[in-house]
Amino acid sequence: MLRTLIVLAGLLFFIGNADAQIIYKTDWKSEAAKKVYVTDMPAEADIVVFKTEWKSDATEDSGQWYFTEWKDEADLIVYFTEWRSEADLVIYYTEYKEEAGKRK
Repeated sequence: MLRTLIVLAGLLFFIGNADAQIIYKTDWKSEAAKKVYVTDMPAEADIVVFKTEWKSDATEDSGQWYFTEWKDEADLIVYFTEWRSEADLVIYYTEYKEEAGKRK
């Protein structure tokens, strides 16, 4: 029983930390899984993000984010904060798909 619980906890941790790419933006901080700050400097970013218009481009670890209007369709619910100090994730938006991806 304990072994099953440990395996289940590990699986939930992995799923919760997977790099989700289908994003739902919420206006409520309490509803978000991650608080995101957008920086103007790519060197400060954890992830360089390219906003894609195609859901099929938004694959794991690609750095291409597809923003959905439907919360139940999203891999990750985010809240955009104005304060870097309260962010869980710092991103930089790029205009070039080739620049997208993890930085740190």
